Amino acid sequence: MKKTLFILTMALLVIGMGFAGGAKESAPAQKAVEPVKLKWAHVYETSEEFHKWALWAAEEFKKRTNGKYQIEVFPASSLGKESDIVEGLSLGSVNIVYAGSAFIGNTYGPIAMGEAPFMFTGFEHFMNYAKSDFFKELAAGYEQASKGNHITANTYYGARCVTSKKPINKPEDMKGLKIRVPNAPLYLMFTEAVGANAAPIAFAEVYLALQQGVVDAQENPLPTIQAKKFYEVQKYINLTQHIINNLLTIISASTWQKLTPEEKKIFEEVTVEAARQCSMAIRKAEDDLLPWFEKQGNIINKVDRKPFIDAVAPSLKSSPRMTWTLDQYNKMQALKP
Repeated sequence: MKKTLFILTMALLVIGMGFAGGAKESAPAQKAVEPVKLKWAHVYETSEEFHKWALWAAEEFKKRTNGKYQIEVFPASSLGKESDIVEGLSLGSVNIVYAGSAFIGNTYGPIAMGEAPFMFTGFEHFMNYAKSDFFKELAAGYEQASKGNHITANTYYGARCVTSKKPINKPEDMKGLKIRVPNAPLYLMFTEAVGANAAPIAFAEVYLALQQGVVDAQENPLPTIQAKKFYEVQKYINLTQHIINNLLTIISASTWQKLTPEEKKIFEEVTVEAARQCSMAIRKAEDDLLPWFEKQGNIINKVDRKPFIDAVAPSLKSSPRMTWTLDQYNKMQALKP
């Protein structure tokens, strides 16, 4: 009897193992989860710090979300000029962009105020603004006006300086000067204050326009003057530092809404750190470039900025080009170091 029971027990075990093995073999193979692919577009060259830190942020976001997201960065206007990629946020053709705050001001005016001439006293003033509650307040205003596009960070682009064939020491030296500026109202505040003639030539055509004498001068941050080789066709680099440009990191409304609260937190942390590191690198590059330009044969003209500041000052509090209120202006000035 015991022998019979033993045989039956062993038989049942063998049958059970067979069923278990069969169930295991028949289970479908689990497919690898494909990462969610996002597009980050900008108009800057691959050699520039903005691209370098966008790549870092993309990799860091992928790492901190365990590979759930894969951000591909498209530099050098490969997905279109700035207006195209910003429009792409709403069309769904891009997910993330770098965009200048003056341009974004077309959607929400006050966010552009940081690019008004002499709005900032310098780099430290800008950095205070970039991490302030006031900046968050303006970013929230843009988010509402754009129906959900979300600004996560603000990057220092550089202080704009005038390059020319002759030295510029005072506002009167710019009277009648034909100077290329971007086609944005806030840039005209500076040229109007000093009596210059603004020529809104496309960025890609500036070098040729300077070379052929179509315009006498242009203005850009020092790293841009180097990257675009404007120093080759302009002898003088005048340190007017009249506008501090800043780049906003913006994620589309549809993409932002799909992120979990934890993913939103990670994305903000990553892009804020990228903006901070990029800002510090750009600021260092500005100092490093001064002796570099001199080695190329350029003359660095350290102008007295006060007369230029005084010429612009009335426009910051009362001008048809103002996109901000006096209260907002005072909040910005309260952030001075």
